[in-house]
Amino acid sequence: MASGIIIHIEVGKEKRTELFSEERIRIGSDETCDLQIRSTKIETEGVWLELVREGNEYRLIEINKALDFTSNDKPIRRFKTIFDGDVITSASNGITFSFFALAPQSSLITTNREQRHVAQFIEEAAIESAGSPKPDEAKAFLREFVRELSREISWTTKLIMLAVTVGFLSGIFYLGYGFYRELKQSREQAQQQNETIKKLEEQITETNEKIGNLDKSNKDIIKTVSLAPNLRVEYGNGVCLIIGSCDLVDRKNGKTLRYPEPQMQNDPYEPAPTITEEGYNQPPPPTGLTTEGNGTPVEYDFIGTGFHVGGGYVLTNRHVLQPWGEDDMVKQMMKQSNGRPRIKKLVVYFPNFPQSFPIKVQQVGTREDLGIATIDPTLVSPDIPVLPLDTSQDSVAIGKTVVTMGYPNGPDRFLAMLDDAELKSISSRFGNSKQSLIAYLAQVKKITPLTTPGAITDLDSRRIVHDAKTAEGGSGAPLFGQSGKVIGVNFGVFTESTAANMAIPIKFAIEMLKKSGWKSPEEVESEKNAQTQTASVDVNPPPTESKQQ
Repeated sequence: MASGIIIHIEVGKEKRTELFSEERIRIGSDETCDLQIRSTKIETEGVWLELVREGNEYRLIEINKALDFTSNDKPIRRFKTIFDGDVITSASNGITFSFFALAPQSSLITTNREQRHVAQFIEEAAIESAGSPKPDEAKAFLREFVRELSREISWTTKLIMLAVTVGFLSGIFYLGYGFYRELKQSREQAQQQNETIKKLEEQITETNEKIGNLDKSNKDIIKTVSLAPNLRVEYGNGVCLIIGSCDLVDRKNGKTLRYPEPQMQNDPYEPAPTITEEGYNQPPPPTGLTTEGNGTPVEYDFIGTGFHVGGGYVLTNRHVLQPWGEDDMVKQMMKQSNGRPRIKKLVVYFPNFPQSFPIKVQQVGTREDLGIATIDPTLVSPDIPVLPLDTSQDSVAIGKTVVTMGYPNGPDRFLAMLDDAELKSISSRFGNSKQSLIAYLAQVKKITPLTTPGAITDLDSRRIVHDAKTAEGGSGAPLFGQSGKVIGVNFGVFTESTAANMAIPIKFAIEMLKKSGWKSPEEVESEKNAQTQTASVDVNPPPTESKQQ
C-alpha cells in the first residue's frame, strides 16, 4: 500500500522534488505550511493548497482561488483526488506542481531464482590456499583468482559496470555542481534579501523620522491652539485691574484746584465745536482754575492693567501709573494754573479677590513706557500666581503665536456681559462712580481678564508688534509667547490697524525691576536653599578639651 506522495515543484526557473508521508499536506507561503514557497512576484499569502490522505489516496480539500490554479489544463475543483502524474498549475504566477504516487510492493509478481555459485576452480583454489602455509602461494592464488574472475565476467557485464561507474561518478559530479549552483543562488538571494532589508530599514527610519516630525508638528499645533485657555487657567489670577483717581493742586500752597463757579464762567452761549476736514475743532480747556470758592474739584479716574511678577511687584506702563503725562488737556491745565497732579487713590483688583490691594509707585521709565508698583508682600495671597518672564531670543520672532491678557475697555466690558435687569440695578445704585462700580464687581467676582491670541507681525530691538486684539484699558497687560512666559508689556494700540498693537520687550522691564530690588523666583529659591543649609550647620559646636602645659 502507498505510504506517501512525491511532489515536484517548479517556480520560475527553480525546480525541486519533495517526498511527503503526512496525513495532511499544506502548500503556501505561510510559515505553518509543510511546503513553503516564497517569491517576491507572488503577493498572495497564506495557504494555497491543502491535501488530505484518505486511505491510499490524497484529496484536494482547500484551494486559494486568487492564484487561478488549473489541474491538467482544466478548471480545478475541491475534493479532487490526486492521481499519479497529475499537474496543478498557476500560469499567471509561474508555479507548477507535479504529483507522483509511491509504487506499492506487488503481491502478485515474485522472483524465484537461484544465486550463482562460485566457479569450481575458485572454490578448489581457495581450499588449497587455505591449507598452504606459504604467503607466496596465497599471493599467487589472489592473482589467479583475479585473472580467472576477469575471464569469468563477460564483456557485457564489464561494460555495464563501467557504465554504472561512469554514471555514478557523473551523478556525483552533477550533484556537486548542482549543490554549487544552489549554494551560489542561495548566496545571491541572501545578498539581494540583505539589500532589500537594508533599503526597507532605511525607508522605515525615514518614515519614523517623518512620523516624529509630524507628531511634533501636531503637538505644536495642539499646544498653540490650547495656549490661550491654558494660560488663562494658570496665570489669569495674576493679572490685575489697576484703578486710581487723581486731582490737581496748586504747586505753591498745595490746595485743590477747582473749576470756576457757574457765575464766574464765560458766556454759556459760546459757539459749539465745528467740524472740519480734519475732524472736530475741540473747545479750549477750561481756564481760570482756582483754589477758592465752591467750584467742582479738578479730578478724574484712570484705569489700566498690570501683572504680578513676584514679591508683591506689579509691572505695568508709566502712563497707567501717571496718566497725566499722556493727556495734553491736563498738561495744559497744569501749565495755565501752575498746578501739579496728586494721586488720591491707587489700588489693584485681582480676579476672585473681593477686596482691593493698595499699591505704591516705585519707579517709572524715562525712555520706555514702563512702570513698577508694589503691594505689601504680607498681603499677597499664595493664590495670586507669579507670571514667569522669558528672556530668550528664540521666543520672539515674526509669525510666532502670542497671547495677551488684560482689561481692555475697563468696566464697560464687564457691564456688557450682564443682563438688562442687573445692569439697570447697578446703574441706579452707583451712577457714574467707577470706583464704587468696580468695587461691587469685585464683590460678585465679575472682574476677569480678557484673553486674546494673535501673532507677531513686526519687531525691532525696542518694539514687538502683534495683532492680538486689545483696546484702551489693556495698557500694561502681559504679552505671552509660545513658551507660555511673558515676552513683553503692551503699551500702545494703533487704531488704524488691528495688526499693529505694540509691546515693550520684557528685557527692559527686568532691568528696571532689578534696580527696584526685585528678585526673580529662581534667586528667591536659591536664597531659601542657602538659608536652609546655613540653618542646618551647628553654630555652637561642643568645646574642645585644652591640654595643660
